[in-house]
Amino acid sequence: QIVTGVPLVGHPLARIVWTCAWAATTGTVLVYRVGLPVWRSVRHQLRVVAIQPDAPGVVSIVCSGRNLDRLVVEGGQFFQWRFLTKGLWWQAHPYSLSALPLPPYIRVTVRAAGDHSRSLAAIPRGTRVAIEGPYGAFTSRQRRTERVLLVGAGVGVTPLRAMLEDLPPHVDAAVIVRSSHAEDLVLHNEMTQLVEARAGTLHELIGPRSAVKLDFHLVRKLVPDIRRRDVYVCGPDGFADRVVSIARKLGVAEERIHREQFTF
Repeated sequence: QIVTGVPLVGHPLARIVWTCAWAATTGTVLVYRVGLPVWRSVRHQLRVVAIQPDAPGVVSIVCSGRNLDRLVVEGGQFFQWRFLTKGLWWQAHPYSLSALPLPPYIRVTVRAAGDHSRSLAAIPRGTRVAIEGPYGAFTSRQRRTERVLLVGAGVGVTPLRAMLEDLPPHVDAAVIVRSSHAEDLVLHNEMTQLVEARAGTLHELIGPRSAVKLDFHLVRKLVPDIRRRDVYVCGPDGFADRVVSIARKLGVAEERIHREQFTF
C-alpha cells in the first residue's frame, strides 16, 4: 500500500509519515510482546523448585528466581507462563499468582482443566520458566471504598488469595468461597489465616448446589452491607454471572463490581 496505494503515490511526505507509523507500531509490538518478556525472563531466571498438591486436581507450582523484589506485580494479576520443557515450551498460558512473590519464590496454583494444565503436575524440578506480564486490572487499585467482598469458587480463589495479601491493613474484607466438597477448597488454610489476620469474615459454602444455594437472600444475610462494598468475583462463568447479577440486585454500583474472567 505504501508503494502503490493511490492516496500515497506522488506524495512522498505522506509515504514517509505512514512508513514511520507502521515502523513504530511494529517496533512497539516487538518490544512489549517479545523484547520485554525475554528480558524479564532472563533477568529473573525462574526455575520450578516444587510441585505441591493442594486439592483434587489442583497443584501449586513454586518457582525460584533472582531479583524478584524488583518484579512489580499486584495481587490479582496474572502472567503468561511458558514452561521450557518438552511438549510445553512452545505455548504460553495465563495463570494468576496465588500469592505475592516472596523472594526468591513465586507461586502459581493451577487446576487440571485441559492437556496443558493437567501436564503441569509432572513438570521436572529445575525446569526453566519464561514469563510475560504482569497483566490484569483485577486488583485493589480498582477499589472505590474501604470495604470489599471477595467471592470465589474453585481455583478462582487464587487471585483473591493474593489480593488479600495486597489489600491495605485498614480495608474491611469479607470473603465468600463456594465448593461442592470440603476437600475441594483451594488454598483453604491460607485463606483462613489471611482473613483472620486482618479480622475479616470468611464464609465457606460447602455442599451441592441444590442444597447450598448462593442466591440473593443468602448473600444479603451474609453480607448485609454489600451495597457499601467493592465486590470482586472470580470463578467459573456461570458462577461469576450469578454473583454479579446478585450484586447488582442488592444495589452495588456497576463501577464497584470487578470480575476476573475465568473459563473452565
